[in-house]
Amino acid sequence: MLAQKVIGATASAKEQFIAFASLGAPYVSAYPWSASGFGTKFANPAILPPSTGYSVSFSPSGDAIAVAHNSTPYVSAYPWSASGFGTKFSSPATLPPNRGYGVSFSPSGDAIAVTHSTSPYVSAYPWSASGFGTKFADPATLSPTRGYSVSFSPSGDAIAVAHNSTPYVSAYPWSASGFGVKFANPVILPIGTGYGVDFSPSGDAIAVAHGTSPFITAYPWSASGFGIKFANPAILPTGIGYGVDFSSSGDAIAVAHSNSPFITAYPWSASGFGTKFANPATLPASSGRGVAFSPSGDAIAVSHDGNPFASAYPWSASGFGTKFTDPVILPNLAGYGVDFTER
Repeated sequence: MLAQKVIGATASAKEQFIAFASLGAPYVSAYPWSASGFGTKFANPAILPPSTGYSVSFSPSGDAIAVAHNSTPYVSAYPWSASGFGTKFSSPATLPPNRGYGVSFSPSGDAIAVTHSTSPYVSAYPWSASGFGTKFADPATLSPTRGYSVSFSPSGDAIAVAHNSTPYVSAYPWSASGFGVKFANPVILPIGTGYGVDFSPSGDAIAVAHGTSPFITAYPWSASGFGIKFANPAILPTGIGYGVDFSSSGDAIAVAHSNSPFITAYPWSASGFGTKFANPATLPASSGRGVAFSPSGDAIAVSHDGNPFASAYPWSASGFGTKFTDPVILPNLAGYGVDFTER
């Protein structure tokens, strides 16, 4: 999943944390994060997600964490503090109907959305200090099939879903009343299953990671919806795009994908993709599933298949730095989602 975008000189003064959703129990693993990399893993939640975690998201204020997972209740959420996981929030009264794939909080922290494998493919709820509220009405025009990823725009006035069949991405206005009337599809659609979606921190672009070349597609974004597709990167990701994230300052974009080097990053500007950054000297071990920049923009993390299942690097205007030392206690089995927060 996607890191909440935080811009400002004071960001690095706050405590930072990182979490991974993974294939094996405890299905979510969380760590303190600093300029030195991973700290000592936090104790597992007292009540674990019941099965494979596909996505993880911190609330914007860093006081809650949610995991989308493979079996009922399909989404689990917990208070979060500098001490780690609190007592699990009650499950929503109306559950997502099947396997949860993506989860994201709105920028104001007053809503949470989950994408899942059966209709209506996305479910959204009010969110408060008490947890889940009464489910919002489904969109009038549903995503056509399985939803894999969900993202709110930075201003909180739009929500986008990446999904399994054409048009591969669907976007809606968002308000305190929930979903609005679906925006028109992009003129040029992503090609193949949409697995990841993210808005730029300024809200003027949206990117989709997807299953067929060019594996990453980006568009201008405005109150009218999708603009004309940006030109593809000169050097494409090498395989299926599973995750995408813009840096907190909006000057870079990264894609987690299925073939070596498993992570590809580019400068980003109003003109779109710049010249690809050099690959990390030490690559992730296998298929990249999720990617997130830290809130302060000085690190990037990848969740991936293959031991150590989580890899993180310093990040600068020059691109990837020397890989951080792996966590002492690794996530268990394939890493599917990753997110940072600060508080």
